[in-house]
Amino acid sequence: VAIALAIACGACSSGSTGQASFPADPFSTSTTDSGGLRVELRTSPQPPARGTIEAQLVVTRVADESPVDGLTLAIQPWMPAMNHGAIAPTVVAQGDGKYLVTELDLFMPGHWQLRTAFSGPMTDHVTPAFDIQ
Repeated sequence: VAIALAIACGACSSGSTGQASFPADPFSTSTTDSGGLRVELRTSPQPPARGTIEAQLVVTRVADESPVDGLTLAIQPWMPAMNHGAIAPTVVAQGDGKYLVTELDLFMPGHWQLRTAFSGPMTDHVTPAFDIQ
């Protein structure tokens, strides 16, 4: 009984699992500073909500819509009105231009930016933004 209870409690725990389901339609689409890449942002939940969420960035070339793999993404969640950010989330490449973002902590309501720097075969920046209620 104790083992079954421990398994059941573990299955009910909250937090990022890396197993989020993302909608087919992006929450937002942005073009990088260079204009060379398009970045689709999907979130779980969508729209993004206060708390720890997961996101997926899909990176493609503007010129031919081909996916861009092999990038390293550094994401800094930032609240411009408060002049502070949150702890950087974990980013894992999934292939086919998809990058999974876990442990994205949007801990308070307000306007948030995801200041994103790309490095590797190319360098660029993008800053998707949204409001949390």
